Order: sequence, then structure tokens, then C-alpha cells
Amino acid sequence: MTSSAASCLFILRMKTFEEAELCFPELLNSSCRKATHPHSVSMLIYIILSSISLLTVTLNLLVIISISHFRQLHTSTNLLLLSLAVSDLFVGFCMFFQILLIDGCWLLSDLMCILYNVLDFISTSASVGTLVFISVDRYVAICEPLQYPNKVTQTRVQVCVCLCWIGSAFFNSLMLMDNFEQPGRYNSCFGECVIVINYIAGRADLFFTFIGPVTVIIVLYMRVFVVAVSQARAMRSHVAALPLKSSVTVTARRSEMKAARTLGVVIVVFLLCSCPYFCVVLTGQDTLLNASSAAFVTFLFYLNSCLNPMIYAFCYPWFRKAIKLIVTLKILQPGSCQSNIL
Repeated sequence: MTSSAASCLFILRMKTFEEAELCFPELLNSSCRKATHPHSVSMLIYIILSSISLLTVTLNLLVIISISHFRQLHTSTNLLLLSLAVSDLFVGFCMFFQILLIDGCWLLSDLMCILYNVLDFISTSASVGTLVFISVDRYVAICEPLQYPNKVTQTRVQVCVCLCWIGSAFFNSLMLMDNFEQPGRYNSCFGECVIVINYIAGRADLFFTFIGPVTVIIVLYMRVFVVAVSQARAMRSHVAALPLKSSVTVTARRSEMKAARTLGVVIVVFLLCSCPYFCVVLTGQDTLLNASSAAFVTFLFYLNSCLNPMIYAFCYPWFRKAIKLIVTLKILQPGSCQSNIL
């Protein structure tokens, strides 16, 4: 083999190798490069994210079907749980798009990139807004129990949920408006999915999506905790004095406080999963994270949407009963919506 032939073979091999590392091999000069991961690591990430995404969609779909189908579950608090499940369902769908970005290549259109990010932002904002309403619901139920039936009605909750979703859609669409004008304008190469948010909009999003809601949630639940402890002591002394007459009232109050504890767990899990992500954004250290750290923070943020229905399964007997009826297809029977599952 001559030296010129050897050099040509070497160049051909190098070109083939470079093309294999490109998102779009036919676009040599403008394609993005794929992220280099060992095959075993890539497969493990694919399996984990696919499983979490599928589980998130399935469990939240079960919550939506349960609350929508059974009449006994049509309460004000459960309407808020329904809204939370819908937002978590969309987050589960968004995780499918995250799977597409594991190797660093976005193979869909630039418009789909914008729409995916808009759906992700809207779902996250609606989820946080719903958690604020859940905190308000539990605050009124525990701290103002006599006024709860009048203040928290299903109509008012439906209006609040609609306003939450409409506000989230309007705010995030407005925040990403520049990206809609020319999709892909901020991409440096073909195969990227990049959106840009200006500094003012980013700070506003951080305040309305994290700092403000988390402050309200913490303040309300601290108040709920203090009142719940004092009421628990009062109920114990009341039961000791009038064991028969107060049994119904005590049972109702215990049910309310159990619901408060369960939803408190939901909020604590949300804070644990979201705080690392938002703290990175707040401190501006996202550019200093390596790929694995950034992936873990993002994964933890998305994991919250899968944990919520698991909490319901452990804490709510009605959810377990509803799952059995759904899985066995008994909800298809006439009059199944009237089933007693409480």
C-alpha cells in the first residue's frame, strides 16, 4: 500500500468516525455533535428515564380517572388533587422529550422544541400554583373549620384551578414569545434545542414559580401545624370528658388533620425535589455544574411528579380501592360511579 493510499484510507476512516459522532451526518459543517457516553451508561439512562416517565403517566392517569369517575371523590380538595395530577401527567409526557436529548441531539423540528418547553413551563407553573391552593385549602379546613364549607366551595375551587392554568399559560407564553418569532434562532448548530429567556423574565419566573409560592406554602403550613397540635390536645381532653357525644366531631376533625398530614407530605416532597433545581437557578451556578450533576438535579425535579400518586397510594385507602376497580374494569359496569370507596 502506497503512502498516498494509506493517507486516503486514514482520512476516510477519520471522516466516517466524525460523521458517526454527528447528530446529522449529512450536514458536516452545521450539525451538532453527539454527547459521548459508554453504551452501558446510555442504556441505563434510557431504561431509568423511560420507566419513570411511563410510571408517572400511568399513576397520574389513575388518579385522574379515579377522581373524575367516582362521585364520592368529587370534593373541593380532590379537585385540587385532580389539577395536580393533570400537571404531573404533562410533566411525565415531557420526560419523553428529555429522553430524546440524552445523546445531546434534538431530532424534531425547532417548533416542536419551543412547544415542548412551553408545555414543560406551563405544567410546572400550574403544579406549583395548585400546591399553593392546596395549602390554602388545608389552612382554612384546620384553622377555620366552621367557615370551611362556605369559603371553600367546589365552584370557587374550579374557578381557582381554571385561573391557575390560564395564568400559567399566559405568563409562560408571554415569557417565551421571542422564541416563537423565529424558532431555532438561538441554536448554534442543527440538532440543538435552545430557548433564551431575558434576565427580567427569568427573575420574574423564579419569583412567581418558586420564591413566592414556597414562601406562602411554608407560612401557611407552619400555621396549620401549630393549630393542628393545639386542636389535637383539645380533642383528647374533650373525648375524655364526653366520650359519646363528641365521637362524630372528633372523627371528622381527625379526618381533616390526616388529609392535612398527607398533603403536607406532598408539599415536603415537592420542596425536597425542586429546591436543588431552583437553588442552582437562583445562585446562577448552572454553568459550573458538570453534565452528571445537572442531569441529577433535573431528574430529581421531574421525579416529584411520579412520587405524588405514590404518596396517595400509601396514604389514601380510597385511591387503592379505586385502582382495583379500574384495573379489574369494574368501572365499566353500570352505576359504578356510585360505588362506595371511602
